[in-house]
Amino acid sequence: MYDLVAGSKTVKSSYLLSKKSALELFPMLRGDKLVGAIVYYDGQQDDARMNLAIALTATRHGATVANHVTVTGLSKSANETGKQVLSRVHVRDELTGKQWSIPTKCVINATGPFTDSIRKMDDPTVKEICSPSSGVHIVLPGYYSPEQMGLLDPSTSDGRVIFFLPWQRQTIAGTTDLPCKVTHNPKPTEDEITFILSEVKNYLNPDVEVRRGDVMSAWSGIRPLVSDPNKGDTQSLARNHIVHVSESNLVTIAGGKWTTYRSMAEETIDAAVKACNLQPTSKSQTDGLLIEGAHGWTPTMYIRLVQDFGLDCEVAQHLAKSYGDRAFAVAKLAALTGKRWPIIGIKLHPEFPYIDAEIRYGVREYAMSAIDMIARRLRLAFLNVQAAEEALPYIIKIMGEELNWSEDEKAKQLKSATEFLQNEMGQTVNRASRDKIPINLTKDEIQLYIRRFQLIDKDRKGYVSINDIRRGLKLLGLKFEDSDIDELKRDVDAFHNGLLELADYLQVSNVTVFNIIIITGRGRKRCI
Repeated sequence: MYDLVAGSKTVKSSYLLSKKSALELFPMLRGDKLVGAIVYYDGQQDDARMNLAIALTATRHGATVANHVTVTGLSKSANETGKQVLSRVHVRDELTGKQWSIPTKCVINATGPFTDSIRKMDDPTVKEICSPSSGVHIVLPGYYSPEQMGLLDPSTSDGRVIFFLPWQRQTIAGTTDLPCKVTHNPKPTEDEITFILSEVKNYLNPDVEVRRGDVMSAWSGIRPLVSDPNKGDTQSLARNHIVHVSESNLVTIAGGKWTTYRSMAEETIDAAVKACNLQPTSKSQTDGLLIEGAHGWTPTMYIRLVQDFGLDCEVAQHLAKSYGDRAFAVAKLAALTGKRWPIIGIKLHPEFPYIDAEIRYGVREYAMSAIDMIARRLRLAFLNVQAAEEALPYIIKIMGEELNWSEDEKAKQLKSATEFLQNEMGQTVNRASRDKIPINLTKDEIQLYIRRFQLIDKDRKGYVSINDIRRGLKLLGLKFEDSDIDELKRDVDAFHNGLLELADYLQVSNVTVFNIIIITGRGRKRCI
């Protein structure tokens, strides 16, 4: 069906795989019930950068873009025929609190899950046309799927679709599909995360242990599905879009999907031109129009970034893929590393290719908060919530330099971004699942382990790594056998991907090799 619909524009043709070939290409799969597989090709994008690139392209063609601005009301006045039509939009700057109104010839409502709230500003009695649905996704380590292949099953245990796909060198898995209320701050739940993990487990061989601690990030998105009055469950709702014009000329575009966004936009503008008697100077130009960053991009462009600027190869590939030909403008903002190689580009976190220059460039792309940066310019919050938290102080420092933030503002940004990671990116539910494990230690034992944790956490980071534990054991004059270290790594990795906070440390101390009697270098037995 994909090949038929795509016609000559298909990426590659689909094909069948035998059981043997499927396991060769996707060795993580269970083989006991596998008969074969169908391989089809689909596109993948960074939706946040895509959305931003579209906005930047609009500014290049004369649009004015305002970030963090909320519509608070709509006003009407009589047109030349005496009909009451929309004539002003009232807005509020959420950062400063400033309010003003914008005169308009036409208002287009393209607000996704908030569609009906805008429609009710136009007509409080209007019938709702959107049925919001919550979809939770989780991010797992990259070893859950091959680099160039994922898995999709349209028929899970309860009839919903399950997939896990390679994404940004990790694995993204989902999804749930449940009716929900519209909110600015959707949150994933433990039940939804557990459902996804249990479904993923059904497809993987026993060598891949599906662990709750492997969830590096989790979030809930709201899909603005168009209601079908003949069906009551959101799983059956169509993803197709509708364009509606109200009596007062509010043009609403609702539903739809990324793959048809240009067609949706063209149809919406055509409806606006007709309804509001606009006089365009040309017909639609969206067909073939390159968006920001596409003009000078080539598949090997990253090599020039490495050679011309002295960037790390992985960083250069990331910049070229994310920013297109704007990657050169980003690279010009990069700081010297002080190393022989790479020459420029200080990483925000050692495990990811994001660099300092992206923060400075992000401010030029309308980023006004730390949350904007970690979630809507970079994807760090979506890839690894712990890494995002660790990178926050440096990110806020750079943004503070660019935006002249006071110390109070920096503290405010840190607090709000930390709460965002905890509530909307799954950090709280991750910790709650960990806390269900009982700690069977006495009060004196707990105090002992707290002192040892503080000894190991010499930098007072609030967490320790395997290497920190190694150094701490050496300081105590204790030795681990290699097998003990391997077991410790497995237990540590079941929590925050190799990082332990105090509560994690107590959990591990309670159930693992921390309670093993080991022999020190002097032949004495100690319990650590």
